Amino acid sequence: MKHREVIEKILEYHPNIPNYSGCDDYKAGNPDDECTGVVCAMVATPNVIRKAKELGANLIIVHEPTYYTSADRAGWFEDFPNSIYEEKKAMIEEYGITVWRDHDHMHMHNPDGIFTGVLRYLGWEDSATVDFNTGAYAHFLVDVPEMTLQDLLKHLVDTIGMNGTRYIGKPDMKVKKIAIVGHLFPMELAEKKTDGTPKDYGEQIMKVLENGVDVIIPGEVIDWTVLSYVRDAMELHGNKAMINLGHFNWEELGMRYCKDWLTELVGDEVPVTYVPSEDMYSFYVK
Repeated sequence: MKHREVIEKILEYHPNIPNYSGCDDYKAGNPDDECTGVVCAMVATPNVIRKAKELGANLIIVHEPTYYTSADRAGWFEDFPNSIYEEKKAMIEEYGITVWRDHDHMHMHNPDGIFTGVLRYLGWEDSATVDFNTGAYAHFLVDVPEMTLQDLLKHLVDTIGMNGTRYIGKPDMKVKKIAIVGHLFPMELAEKKTDGTPKDYGEQIMKVLENGVDVIIPGEVIDWTVLSYVRDAMELHGNKAMINLGHFNWEELGMRYCKDWLTELVGDEVPVTYVPSEDMYSFYVK
């Protein structure tokens, strides 16, 4: 089976996106090479590339950018040299690796191909509902048996395989309702307020918290909107929390799930392995 045949199976599995011209494409390698094995990983880090080589795999399916830009084109096209890009490119070529990105199609899958894995491997798949009425992203609302915030933090860190995490909240507060929400950066929504100004995404998340959610788990964060609300709630009543896993950690288990469905697609023709990209953060604790 050639690389392009594996990718064709993936694209047949996902919903068709008409006239697609986004980031899901080859980032390195030769689509016509014979596939000796597939690695599913959040990012093609040097350690992931080395692990693929050790496994005898020459196709890496990733979810996030390989070459450090939002456009994530298959190369480096900025007006200054990038020594790290050159070293990484040389490693990929030396090992004979092909990299293909599955981002937009994975999120367009119904249900979402990333968060199905997140919910499944956190043990929340059967207790989650989806709220589409939030202005921008669909939110996953999860009801869990009552636990402390500290217990929830331990569950997340241990299951995902993290070095630790930032959070706002009191460790002994009780948690029963969790919302996995979108990225908390400034974002004006198309929907308008009564005064004609655009609604902001952060305001919609505050509404979710006001409606009974105890803790939010976003992808990206900024400090001056929802997080300030959560801190004030903690200092006033101690009844709200936010867990900042980091974008890649937030979605890591989705690529563990990718290994599951991709194994079904290719059968016994090529081996498929999930390789964690591992937590990029270390923590200095005062």
